[in-house]
Order: sequence, then C-alpha cells, then structure tokens
Amino acid sequence: MQFLEKMKRFYRSDSFWGGLFRDVLFVIAVVAIFVSVSRIALGLWTPMVAVESGSMLPHIQIGDIIFVEGADRKEVITYMEGKQSGYTSFDDYGDVILYRPKGQDGATPIIHRAMDYVEKGEPMWEGGPPAPHAGYITKGDNNPSYDQKGDISRLQPVKKEWIIGVARFSRVPILGCVSLIPRGNLACLKG
Repeated sequence: MQFLEKMKRFYRSDSFWGGLFRDVLFVIAVVAIFVSVSRIALGLWTPMVAVESGSMLPHIQIGDIIFVEGADRKEVITYMEGKQSGYTSFDDYGDVILYRPKGQDGATPIIHRAMDYVEKGEPMWEGGPPAPHAGYITKGDNNPSYDQKGDISRLQPVKKEWIIGVARFSRVPILGCVSLIPRGNLACLKG
C-alpha cells in the first residue's frame, strides 16, 4: 500500500522533475506501443523510412516518410506484372521495394521499383548479360537505367532475402526531413 500512495503523490506532484519524469514515461510508453503495433501490423520493428534522394521523383519526394511492410508478408509485384494486371503502387505499375544493395547489412537501403524478376542465366534486360542468380531488376522512377546497369547493384539482381520490405499506403510529405537534416542530408532544404 505504501508504494501505491507514493505513486499517487508523485503523479499529482507539481514539481518540475516529477512532470519531466511523467512526460518521459509517457513518451516511452507511446513509442513502445507504436513499435509493438507496427511489428504486429507490418512485420517490422521500424516500419518507416525517410527518402534521402530524388531517384523516385515525381512519385516519391526527398524527405517523404514511407511506410514499409515486411517482405515476408507480401509477394512483390513487378512493373511488368503490374502492367499486365493493372496493379499500381505510388502512381506507377508494380511495387516499390526497400532493399539492401548487394545484401550488405551496413549499406544504406535503396527504395526503388521492382521492374522485373529474372532467373539465373536469363538476360537481366533485353540484350543484357545473364543474371548470376535469380532476383529482381530494380530502377528508380527518376533514373534513366536499371540499378543493375549502374553502381547501386551492378550486375546483381536483388535477391529475395535482400529485400527489407514493400512500400505501402502513401507517402507522408516532408516529415522525413526531421531525421535527414540532423544527419547532414540538406536535400530537403533545396527546392
């Protein structure tokens, strides 16, 4: 009983430190609830990413927050499949995926559109070299060529196990700048 009385007195206290401690506990509780719900609903502990570059313009902007559903929860629909079925995501055919380039854990994840899926030995694009393994051919909506033709994922289709998740819902504009600017990415300020 004595503990409950102390808690009630602390809760009703008008002191600065008591108020600060209550606010910190509230924030921790809200974050814990959000993380738990996002893990259950989307399959990831951190279901949001801030977009750092303009590679997905005009459909996804620099500084947008994008919600991501775990890769194990959704089958990826490629641009080619979407074009045949009429399926769109972020104003174009197919899914936008978040992946680790070349499977590297420390690398900044890439958020680009899954254009096609190739099996090992198939050409990665028309007239292109054979794929060293099965995977997705990806491309930013604002980029002139596939990631596999450039430095992002040079000659490496994106293996299914490299995919972190699939972009869902719609974008939340500008909010990602809150995390980008302190990390030195000033692209949000250009504009």
